[in-house]
Parts: sequence; structure tokens; C-alpha cells
Amino acid sequence: MREKNKKDNILKRVIIVLILLATTVFILLKAQNYLKEKTEGEINLIINNNNVTAKLKHEVKIKDDVVYVSMDDIENFFDKYIYIEDEINEVVTTYDKKIASIGFDVKKITINGAIKKTNASAIREDEQVYLPISEMTDVYNMELTKIDQKGIITIDSLNREQIKAYTKSKVSVKWKKDILSKTVDKVAKGGIVIAISQDNDGWTKVRTENGEIGYIKTSKLTNFTTIRENWTEDKQIAGKVNMFWDYFSRYAQAPDRTGQKIEGVNVVSPSFFYIDANGKLQEHVGASGMAYIEWAHSNGYKVWPMVSSSEMLTGEEGRKVVSSILNSYTKRQELIEDIVEKCVEYGLDGINMDFENMYQNDKDKYSRFIIELVPRMQEAGVVTSVDVTAPDGDPNWSLCFDRNVIGDVADYLVFMAYDQYGNSSTKPGTTAGYNWVETNLKKIIEYDVVKPEKIILGMPLYTRIWTISQDGSITGRSTVDMVDINKMIPNNVEKQWDDNLKQYYVEYKSGKSTKKMWIEDGKSIEAKVSLVTKYNLGGTSCWEKDRETSNIWTIIREELEKGTN
Repeated sequence: MREKNKKDNILKRVIIVLILLATTVFILLKAQNYLKEKTEGEINLIINNNNVTAKLKHEVKIKDDVVYVSMDDIENFFDKYIYIEDEINEVVTTYDKKIASIGFDVKKITINGAIKKTNASAIREDEQVYLPISEMTDVYNMELTKIDQKGIITIDSLNREQIKAYTKSKVSVKWKKDILSKTVDKVAKGGIVIAISQDNDGWTKVRTENGEIGYIKTSKLTNFTTIRENWTEDKQIAGKVNMFWDYFSRYAQAPDRTGQKIEGVNVVSPSFFYIDANGKLQEHVGASGMAYIEWAHSNGYKVWPMVSSSEMLTGEEGRKVVSSILNSYTKRQELIEDIVEKCVEYGLDGINMDFENMYQNDKDKYSRFIIELVPRMQEAGVVTSVDVTAPDGDPNWSLCFDRNVIGDVADYLVFMAYDQYGNSSTKPGTTAGYNWVETNLKKIIEYDVVKPEKIILGMPLYTRIWTISQDGSITGRSTVDMVDINKMIPNNVEKQWDDNLKQYYVEYKSGKSTKKMWIEDGKSIEAKVSLVTKYNLGGTSCWEKDRETSNIWTIIREELEKGTN
């Protein structure tokens, strides 16, 4: 009997151990459902229904009822280009259609040039800069709510969809989609929750009025109501951009194009604006320019005039003037304000920033200028396109652009795919060979990480005829408009097709010299436009109007249409 009791006790102990092991395994399997998303002991920050507290680099602070978030975290969640401008000792931040600056001593903020009083300024604490984000809801287009009893702050972007729902009965909000998961909040019958997302497995992710995020069975919710739609802005150009530059100097009037209709074109860029020797914005619009704008709009063309740095400013002196603007926050803002005024005054649809021949050391400052310009243009409903050259080359010509930043913030980056061989070249060559254009496009897309749909491919409507002496030196580099090319070629000279360049080439004797020319015509342009379809680019632009043959616009239109079908 004693032996039997001993065996029974051992069996009971084994059963108890097995039960404990099974319980432990169950708990381990379900452990994640008992973890807490909230970070204990600090203020929890919810941005667009995501608890980002664990991702914050510094804790959120509340002082005198003002919510402060570190500049590092603002950079992470709202504005990756935020910085401290030493010239004015203020933090400058851009977001959507706003550029704002806020200082450390005065309780005010400047938003798009207008000053607004605030209840707080930026502060420096623990070797960090903190911004009074609760005073900056206008800047970041958001709604901020403090739930003091829970130590939670919620931030909702006002351009994002928000859906509310009501509870059919008293419900427990679970941390995970599991009835065994921890309850993070309870909502009474008829209570309101924000419906974040619905899953096919019968659960709805919600946010309660206490700021808690969790899950409720969808069957326990009713009256789903959209209280705010996702806000999206229609693109000004629905399909591919088909643009041309229309150049006339400050000494000339805008061309009279009355009665002209250019097939397929949807954007024109007249050379209306330029920077003078004092770094000020000047114009040559006048009555002829007003008539030009009216002509363009009557034909359905958008008008994106050039803002040029090279109309008056050339060489070293020009670089110095541009540098003085770019390296001064005050001067940048003055120029931006002048551009805004001109866009409003003339009812413009966009601008084309054409700053060239800048110091390589000013690359970041030019990016800052574009970063600060774009929100003001967006506020005015104006498209910003920015011209850049090929990625590799002269420091002041190619290496002065941060194509990644420009392509990120501007509406369009215009790749001026010319001159492969230009006036400064030591050997003759094509103006824009297909293989060179494609190679540099790929660099911009892959290395500079610019979205293809933001790239406009700039193409030349001209070429050069090179004159080579007997000793091999170049004695002439004459520019020839496309429309005049055939006039320059003797009747007995045969064109040779180069399949790498996608161009015809001619070479012939002229006295003791040799003439060489790589031809731009309908066939070479068609090949270049095909890159728009191949890489899904944003469109094309041609430099410049009136240099082309009559068939060019049909060729461009038909080739662009291939990419939209």
C-alpha cells in the first residue's frame, strides 16, 4: 500500500510538472500579447495613429502647458531639411506649403513671410534644441491634443483621412488581435473611436479618446463615418510635359506668336526674369510679354518662365554675385518674395529656375534656396522646375548641383542633356549623343536617386560644325540650328548613321580644313524622346523654340504618347 501511495504521489507530481510546463509554453507563445506598447515613465507621442515614443531620439517635454519636441525628432518625422540659420539665429523649417523660422528669445514665428505671436520660443536644453510644436500646428498642418491624465500627446495630419466609429456595447480594447491579449482601454456603449484600419480577420485597429491604440472586434462597431478625406492635389500637367524654352534677351521683346499653335506642347518657358549685377530680380515682360502670356493661355499652354542667373552674370564676377545671394538667408528670402510677387502679378503657372555657372562650394546653399522657394511656390499654386546639367564635369558647371535634394523638393528636375561637346571642348564631338544622354539619365536616377517621373529631359535643337586644321587643331565651332543643318552640307556628302549616338554624322573637306558635324534631326530627337518612355520620365523640353524643323513637334508628341498609352 505504501508503495502504491508513493507511485501515486510521483504521478501527481509529474502531472503537475507537465501542467506547469504546458502553462509556461502557452505563456511564452502568448507573451507578445502581454507586452505594452506604451513607454512607461515618459510622455507618449502618437503621430498619425502610430506610437513613435520608442523611436524618439529625445523625450517630449511639457513646460507651462507648451509641448516641446527635439529638433532631431522634428527632422525625423516632419522636416528632414530643418536647420539653424546662423545669420538670424533661428530654426528654419519647411513643410508642404510653409517655410517658417522661430528664434530662441522672442515669442514669435515667421510663416511664409508673415509674423505670428506665440506663447513660446525654441529652447536649448541638455545640449539639444527643442521646438514648441504645440505652437507650430499651422506650420505642419496638424492637430495636436494633450491627454494629460494618460500622459499621451496625439498629432494628426489634417491632410490625411480620418474615420470614426461607435461602439455597440461596452468593449475592451486589446493590445493585439487576440481575446487573451492585454486590455489597454475600455470604451462604454456608444463611445467614439478612430478607426485606423480593418482587417479581413474581423478586427479593427482603433485609437480611443484616451489616445490608446489597440484592437476591437469589427462586429462590435457601427456607423463608420469619414470625417476627413485624404487630401491630394492634382498635378498641373496630367500626362507628360512637352515644353520648350523661348529665349529672348533683355534687349529684345517677347516674340509675337499670335496665330501659332504648336502641336503637342503644353508648357512654354519664356526668358522673362533674370538676376542683375546687384543680385536683384529684374524682368523684361512688358506689353509683348503680357501678350505672350495671353497667347499661351488661350492655347491651353502653361507658362513657366525662366529665372536666369546668366543673362547678365557671367564668369567669375557672375559667380560672386550669385554666391552673395545664396550665402545670405535674408537675400534668399528677398529673392523668393520677389519671385512670388511676379508669379501673382502675371498669373504664372510655374517657374523654371536656371542658375548656372556657380561655385561648387555653393552647392548646398543653392539646395537651401530651392528648399525655401518651393513651399512659397506651392502656396501660390505655382510649379517649380529646376535646370541641372549632367552629373560629371566641371566643378562650376556640373558639380554645383545636389540633384538628389533638388529632385526631392522641386516638382521637376530638368536635365539639360547638352552640351556633350561644347565651346570649351578640346576635341570635336556630338552635342548630345544618345548613349551619353542615357548614361547620365541613369546616374541621376540610380546614383542621385531622383524619381524618374520628376525628370524632364532637355534636348538641343541645334548642333555644331567643327573645323579641323591640317595639324588637328580646332579652328571653328560654329553653332548651327537644326532648321539650317542641311543648308550647311555639300550635295555630294553622304550622311553616315552612328547607332550608338543615334545620329547621322558628316565629314568633308573644305579647302585645307576638315568639317565634321553630328546632326540633330527628327530621327535623333525621336531616339532621345524614346528614353522618356523607357525610364518613365516626366517629359521633355527643347532648347530653343524656332531652331527646329517643322516635323519636330509631331515626332515628340507621337513618341510621348507611346508612354501614356
